[in-house]
Amino acid sequence: MFNKGIVIGKFYPPHLGHKYLIDTAKSQCEQLTVIVCWKKSQLISGVERARWIQEIHPDVQVKLLDDDRLTDDDSEGWAKNTLDVLGFTPDAVFTSEAYGDPYASFMGCVHVLVDKERTHLPISATMVRSNPMKYVKFLEPCVRASFARRVCVLGAESTGTTTLAMDLAKHYHTTWIPEYGRFYSEGKIFGDENAEWRTDEFIKIAKAQGVLEDSLTEDSNGLVICDTDAFATSIWHERYMGSRSPQVEAIAARRKYDLYILTGDEIPFVQDGTRDGEHIRHDMHKRFIERLNEDHKKYIIVSGSKEERLKKAIAAIDTIEANVVDNV
Repeated sequence: MFNKGIVIGKFYPPHLGHKYLIDTAKSQCEQLTVIVCWKKSQLISGVERARWIQEIHPDVQVKLLDDDRLTDDDSEGWAKNTLDVLGFTPDAVFTSEAYGDPYASFMGCVHVLVDKERTHLPISATMVRSNPMKYVKFLEPCVRASFARRVCVLGAESTGTTTLAMDLAKHYHTTWIPEYGRFYSEGKIFGDENAEWRTDEFIKIAKAQGVLEDSLTEDSNGLVICDTDAFATSIWHERYMGSRSPQVEAIAARRKYDLYILTGDEIPFVQDGTRDGEHIRHDMHKRFIERLNEDHKKYIIVSGSKEERLKKAIAAIDTIEANVVDNV
């Protein structure tokens, strides 16, 4: 049993192979520090990777090391910078790489080699970056959520958004995100029937929709289907408040989607007791199109029967390319 141990790597991104390495090291150390190496040119920040590692391993200490000035073959330089970051000399360094021997020697500690041949878990960060959707099963939930493809179904009232979202989730065997604003609205129906909507309510709805989405995305298979989002909430703010909300739109701007699917308004209107009415439906549909174009969103419009809508939506989703993060 070692007193102080370290694991060092890019974790670009962290995967189950990294988890196995860290868990192995933790089982052999009283204290474990994980050092996340990063470069400014990398598309996933070191801060984000460190956050993931800390969430996955709350019982370790996580530190960042800027390696822009270091080269891979400079074991002595890596050792010196590691000691500077740590502020102490570790008893052992755990790696799955051949560089571990000279690196540990320059630090004056033991090198413990763990699963160099990747027989325990046949995965690498390079493989994940090449096709995150293919290797999503090797990612922890918090990492999976960051790589997930997000498709948002939206539209005017009674245009089949929820039906389509559920059908898509069923087709892809993944999670779908219910509309939080509907739950919120239904929760008010027995209150003051003359109460007017307020901007702060739309802000709450937009934030809560994002929290619900991120939570369920962690359980997805790398694709998540959303029944509305904060962008749609901003359009409903226009409808009820008569003006746009910079606060709601700021929330929406921070969230990214690979595709929007706008449901057509040609199907019969069904009043469920909470909807405004058919008289505004077409104008709302037009406004959705205007805002999608204004914000340069990637979108399609689906219409026709339930089967026709589903077929067109599936065809569009299937063309979404796997997210590729360039190698360093």
